Amino acid sequence: MTKAVFFDELGGPEVLRLREVAPGEPGKGEARVRVDAIGLNRAEANFRSGTYVYQPNLPGSGIGYEAAGVVEAVGEGVDGFAPGDAVSAVPTFLMTEYGTYGESAVLPAHALVHRPAGVDAVTGAATWMAYTTAYGLLVEFGGTRPGDTVLVNAASSSVGLAAIQVANHLGAIPIATTRTGAKRRRLLDAGAAHVIAVQEQDLLKEIDAATGGRGVDLAVDAVMGPAVDTLVQAVAPDGTLLFYGWLDPTPAPMPIAPDFRGRTIRTYAFTELTVDSEPRLRRAKHFINAGLRSGSLSPVIDRTFDLADVVAAHRHLESNTQFGKIVLTVEH
Repeated sequence: MTKAVFFDELGGPEVLRLREVAPGEPGKGEARVRVDAIGLNRAEANFRSGTYVYQPNLPGSGIGYEAAGVVEAVGEGVDGFAPGDAVSAVPTFLMTEYGTYGESAVLPAHALVHRPAGVDAVTGAATWMAYTTAYGLLVEFGGTRPGDTVLVNAASSSVGLAAIQVANHLGAIPIATTRTGAKRRRLLDAGAAHVIAVQEQDLLKEIDAATGGRGVDLAVDAVMGPAVDTLVQAVAPDGTLLFYGWLDPTPAPMPIAPDFRGRTIRTYAFTELTVDSEPRLRRAKHFINAGLRSGSLSPVIDRTFDLADVVAAHRHLESNTQFGKIVLTVEH
């Protein structure tokens, strides 16, 4: 028997339950992975509470997009993976079909990547959601070039910190925002060229000072809400504003004033890279693995919890006090 996390109803962290189940056998195109670490994401909290972009199958829904471990068995037609291979899971599936919260997980082989030598399980589990999202935002859709300025809103999240690292890897200039100055030093240490505490400083004045009055070439935002009207004014006339989340559920205004013409404004979902486009995903895998090998990309770990403490881990996830990635670890 093995243990895995399920939930039978929508709600807060307390609906998550650890249960004993029979280990699944991989079918065609699948592999079973002994899970050593699991990365937590805001998407999973939303999925659990019923506010995600799709709904769970209840009762008995599994959960989880990310994990790292070792292949235990492979199903028919699986090439490139064998028992004993160290791997990470990339979120190329729906949580209504597969989940990673458990001591083992049966996953589609297309969701697995070989873990580079020297990359431990915690790092491997903390990488692929944040960095595929950041890569998609900055490279595939943001078109970031060396010397460009990139505004990263809510920068202390795992995606925000990944975006700072990707910007530096590309030779761009990352400008981080945070609510107060409490995280300023940590964001500068994480690679931000400038940090703006939006509750204490005037965002537009600080952007003008940092960019010589031009505005940023790219802004990436996971918050939305009424602040969109200010955020779009920080973008250069030929720049881009990409939304990839909705932490503020308040309706956001659509900027339509003539002064905003020429800017590209659109939403972005990580599935546009991980599910909808094999060429984009292939490029992302090479980019991210190269960064992991060189050390220019390295997930910031906020805190680890034991799998049995998944409820406490989700409470911490929803506290908005974390700096970087929360990871569950699994003892075997």
